[in-house]
Amino acid sequence: MTRHFDHEALWIKAKLFLNRAMDDDSRSFDEQALWAALALELLAKAALARVSPLLIAEPNEEGTNLLIASGLVKGDARFTSVRAKTLMARCHKAFKPFDQAEAMKIINGRNEYLHSSGSGFMAIPPHVWWPRYWAQAAILVTALDRDIEELVGNDREPTVTKHLEQNAKNLEQRTEALIERAKQRRQQWLDGTLPAKVAAEWKTGQYLSATMSHSETVTCPACESAGLLEGEEVVNVEINYPPSGGYGLDEEYDSHYLDDVSVTLTIGADYFSCAGCQLVLNSYDLITQAGLDTEFDVEGDVDEYVGQEPEYGND
Repeated sequence: MTRHFDHEALWIKAKLFLNRAMDDDSRSFDEQALWAALALELLAKAALARVSPLLIAEPNEEGTNLLIASGLVKGDARFTSVRAKTLMARCHKAFKPFDQAEAMKIINGRNEYLHSSGSGFMAIPPHVWWPRYWAQAAILVTALDRDIEELVGNDREPTVTKHLEQNAKNLEQRTEALIERAKQRRQQWLDGTLPAKVAAEWKTGQYLSATMSHSETVTCPACESAGLLEGEEVVNVEINYPPSGGYGLDEEYDSHYLDDVSVTLTIGADYFSCAGCQLVLNSYDLITQAGLDTEFDVEGDVDEYVGQEPEYGND
């Protein structure tokens, strides 16, 4: 296999970039953050390529990139990997609790730093940026069945551990602050003492929702009203067939069999909202920290998952 898609080669390059990123003596923060952001993309590629190199190859009409990634085309033929946004989206689905939105803030900061006159990484102070960075990078390291010491070395591991501990503390504090503010806001609403500007921004359930494809009603951790847990990703499909027997081998079997089949979809939770207190938890980490379920079951469409003939192209 070409080294372009070799997860070990990508891992080694990520180590090199992070060695530069953690060089405090000779580099400014924006340069450190640039190297770190490049390393994050390499770690994402390595984690996906370890599962299958096809996950990081950009499809094209001729299929050249896919053929190179699969090893069917040898040599140093030109190839293109998928965009960073696609990488982060795939890691978000494959390696929970990797947060695509947080990762893209890092990638977008890199793009702004390189390609525009914007401030790039300087908008967030280093003591805040690094804990958020390592929270995502550490998940990819785990997905590679490695540890932080292997990535940065024994001398720098305590620095990373400190950042991870700080991020966990920040997450706990942010979740607590969101819940307490929601309780306060609800009480003010009930007492009629909510400031006019805040009251004018009060949203009904319909407009507070993220309108994702799947949802479930759950108890709000702030006010115990009925809140809405939402998600897009189907993480498991369970098809429940009726017990065998009861139908003859005739038309009655064909017409009534599917009536007794059901489909249960397990959905990954990404968003919670409560119209009762206006609490919004818009990430997997916040949902977990608040003690809500990170997955929920909904009924699926039987016609979508049962009895469908495979589609064949003619090209």
